[in-house]
Formats: sequence, C-alpha cells, structure tokens
Amino acid sequence: MSSLSNVCPDIVLIGAGIMSSTLAALLRELDPSLSMVMFETLSDCGQESSYAWNNAGTGHAGNCELNYTPQRADGSVDISKALAVNTEFDLSRQLWAHWVREGRIADPAAFVQPCPHISLVWGAENVAFLKARYEAMVAHHCFADMEYTDDPAVIAQWAPLAMAGRDTTQPVAATRIREGTDVNFGALTHALTASLKTDRNVSIQYNHRVTDLTRTEDGRWRVTATDTENGHATTVLTRFVFIGAGGNALPLLQKSGIPEATHYAGFPVSGLWLRCTDPAITRQHHAKVYGKAPVGSPPMSVPHLDTRVIDGKSCLLFGPYAGFSTKFLKSGSWTDYFRSLTLKNIIPALTAGKDNLGLLDYLVKQVIQTNEARFRALLDFYPTARPEDWSKVVAGQRVQIIRPDSGLHGKLRFGTELVKNADRSLVAVLGASPGASIAASVALQVVQGCFPERLVEGDWLPRLRQVFPAYDVDLTQDAAACATLRRDTAQVLGIASEAG
Repeated sequence: MSSLSNVCPDIVLIGAGIMSSTLAALLRELDPSLSMVMFETLSDCGQESSYAWNNAGTGHAGNCELNYTPQRADGSVDISKALAVNTEFDLSRQLWAHWVREGRIADPAAFVQPCPHISLVWGAENVAFLKARYEAMVAHHCFADMEYTDDPAVIAQWAPLAMAGRDTTQPVAATRIREGTDVNFGALTHALTASLKTDRNVSIQYNHRVTDLTRTEDGRWRVTATDTENGHATTVLTRFVFIGAGGNALPLLQKSGIPEATHYAGFPVSGLWLRCTDPAITRQHHAKVYGKAPVGSPPMSVPHLDTRVIDGKSCLLFGPYAGFSTKFLKSGSWTDYFRSLTLKNIIPALTAGKDNLGLLDYLVKQVIQTNEARFRALLDFYPTARPEDWSKVVAGQRVQIIRPDSGLHGKLRFGTELVKNADRSLVAVLGASPGASIAASVALQVVQGCFPERLVEGDWLPRLRQVFPAYDVDLTQDAAACATLRRDTAQVLGIASEAG
C-alpha cells in the first residue's frame, strides 16, 4: 500500500485537468487549511481535453460560435445561450486576473493571447442569417463592440487568407469582435498545479488510476487508486469528491452508485485537425474564423480556421473533422463505451440514437471521408491553401451527455453539465463545449452548490467577492459594470482590443 493510504483529506479531486486544477486553486483561496488529494492517471497534468493540441483554445465567449445562436421559425435569432456563455467567460477572466494580481500566475501571456473572433458565412441565406444575428447581438451591451460587414474588401482586411482567391460573385458576410482570446488551457493547468504543489496541504498523485469509489457507513467516500507503474493500491477517505476526469467522468460516476447518475449515458465523439506551422502562412492570419456547421453535425464540429499560440509560436488549426470512437479518452480503451452501458441507461442511449440518426450518418461519413475531401472543406475557409502545408493532428476525445428528458426517453445534450448527489458530497462535470472556457463558472457552481453553509456561516462569501469583483452582479443587465469589468480584466491579462 502507498504511504498515502488511509489518510483522510477534506477534498479528493479525480483528474488533473483544467476543471480540477481550477476548483482546487479556488478552494485554496477560500480556505487554505483544506487538505486535498488529486489523482491523475497520466504522468502529468492537463494531458487530455486541456492539452493545447486537443482543443481549439477559443476561450468560448459566444462571440463567433453560430451554433450558440439558433434562428427561430419567425427568422429572429435567439442569443440567450450566447449571452450565458459570454458572461460565464467573464467569470474566468475575473478569476485569472485575480490570480495574476496575487502572483499565482506569473505571466498571463503564457496562456492567454488577444485574438479577434470572426464569424464568416457565404451564400444569400447564410448572409441573411448572419445579419439577423448581428442585429440581435449588437443591440445588447455584452456584444456592443461587434462589427458587421458584407464588403469583401473589409473582410479581406480582417482575415486575408479567407478572401484571397474567393469567388467574388458569391455573397459573403462576416462579424468581428476584436477582444477575443486564444487560450492555452494546458499551460494554464500547469501554472495552477505548479502553484498547488507549493502547498503542504495539497498532494497531486500522478500515474494513479481511480479504480473504486464507494460510500462508507459513516457517509464518507472511500477512493481507491492504483499506481499504474507498480500496481500498488492507495485508499483514502474523504467527505467530498470532485470528478473532473473529462470523458472518464461517466464511468467514475457509475462506480459511485449515486442514484442521480443512474440513467446517464455517454456518446463519444472523436476528431481531427489540420495544422499549419509555416510562418509565411501563419503570419497572414490572426483570428479565429468560425463558419456554419453542416446539417446534422454535433455543435463541437462547427468548422473554424484558428490562430493558435502554443509555447510562444503561432500556428493555424482547421477543423475539427468529427468522427466516432468508442474510447472516452484519447488514452482510454476501445471498450469504454460498451462498458458504460448498463441495464438502466441502455434505453436512454438507444432512444437518443434513434432520434439522432442524421448525426450518426454524418459521423460515419466523416470517418470514411478521404484526405482530399477533408482538404476541400479547408478550401471554403482558405481558398488558396496547399495540401503540402498542412498535416493531420488527432483532436481530444469528447463525450456528449445522454440523459432522459421524459420517462426513459434519452436526449443527446450538448454543453457542460454538473451532476451531484443529494447530500452534495460528490459532484462530476460531464459534457463538452464550452468546457474549459467556463472552468471558473463550474468551480463557482461547485462552491455554491456543495458548500452553501460556508457561504452563510463562514468567511467564504466575503472572499468570493474579492476574487470575483462582479460576484453579485448580473452582467447581462448591468452595462456599466460589464464595461468596467472587461476593461479591468483585459488590462491585467494583456488582452485589450487590438486596433485595425
């Protein structure tokens, strides 16, 4: 048995990605006396969904993602989802800015860079949609800085690669928000865990796979982890468990046996990127350019041509090309999906599949498409691209949520969702996009939902108001507070609006 066995930490976190590291760092802000143990299967933190090459690093704020703004039957555009994501990202900005001020993060440029967010469409119908979307969004103060144009020359200034060689007879339009971001969530995770390691009350156990999660008679959780290098088992007892294990969160929830997770199932989606690192090309494009998703595709498959800044170097990513894999993690097993099916979630899984045959057909076509077909999709965003300048990169694995919406009829849900048990002693993060971008919001929801007594009786509430300057403010309603907060956090993080 490990020397850690039989200890009783206040908090156990499973997974060492952006979700667990954010929550652990926030809890340490609120109560430095809390003891925490973090278990991670891999040999380092942030190696799955948080890893820079496994996600687009958009810093999802609802600026450019067209799937967040569906068009109603009457032609109007619903911006409520975009607003929610937009202000959830404000929470991340507040938390990151606080950590920069406090010295926990030494250099914000190591993980966040200013990068305009652009939506680009072509064809008369799509142009009409984008104009309606723009009019709905720019009328709200959260998106007041959004620009719109249907002038090809202006778009060429915003995104030169997207317009060079494009058919000039086809209608085209774009929106832009200059104060977008590119975020390296892997680098942020490393910065947070490096800070956590300096705390004697925090233990991070790499190469430890959680193999058992059971409730004891006195209401605590017995967490058993196996060392993947020597096979030794470690067991700890705790009053609170946070499962931030990405795609592996569902199997761990099932191990816990909590009734709230009984009927949940998962639908794994894999993906590919095309990547270009040629400086002669990358220096011509500085933006994240999102288009419209193909009919039937999952929201995470919205095509986009992105500037990425990783380890100080700029590159371009295009994709993602969706696919289906039965793994729940890139480092997982091909049996993950099948082992997650139980007598209690098989019906929700099957009914969700029946209702999403178009999605299944789309994924099959994505899996079998040729390299030539993938490249043709890139040409929609970069008409003069050359195949020899691009290479394939496997994207991170995502597990979409399936849960009943009535009876046992399953519904495929897109987004990020928290599942907790009745006594609030265990909580897990499920789902995908916006994911990492709202890690601060997720951490705050865990604090509010699982430790309410500390907000009422303890000193956590005053501390939260220091960490989140707009803690009690609805930024969707208070335009002045929203503007002040964004100006202040942009200055601290070095992401102020760019000129041009």
